[in-house]
Amino acid sequence: QVQLVESGGGLVQPGGSLRLSCVVSGFSLDYFRHYYAIGWFRQAPGKEREAVSCVTSDDGKTIYADSVKGRFTISRDIAKNTVYLEMEDLKSEDAAIYYCATDTKVDCQGLAGADFWGQGTQVTVST
Repeated sequence: QVQLVESGGGLVQPGGSLRLSCVVSGFSLDYFRHYYAIGWFRQAPGKEREAVSCVTSDDGKTIYADSVKGRFTISRDIAKNTVYLEMEDLKSEDAAIYYCATDTKVDCQGLAGADFWGQGTQVTVST
């Protein structure tokens, strides 16, 4: 089964930066050489899970939630089977557990129902 492992979360001051990583494993061939959608979600305590960013292999176009546009950047390193989320100018409302998700059967619009999810990595924004 495909597995995803996130890392890179931690404590950061408002205005600071973090880079999250998501390593994909458990597939017979290089996952990034075939069709996929992969992206990031976040969930804060007592709130619904929120889509943050996504990219697909077919056109390489990226999407972002309005709340993070201009501050977050999603990218891929195909050789390392890894997707990143570079987060800059972090705000208190960005604090959440961040999850990586991927699927081969949906596009970015359907990624909320992805088959494969990571365990999450905690991002805390505080002085």
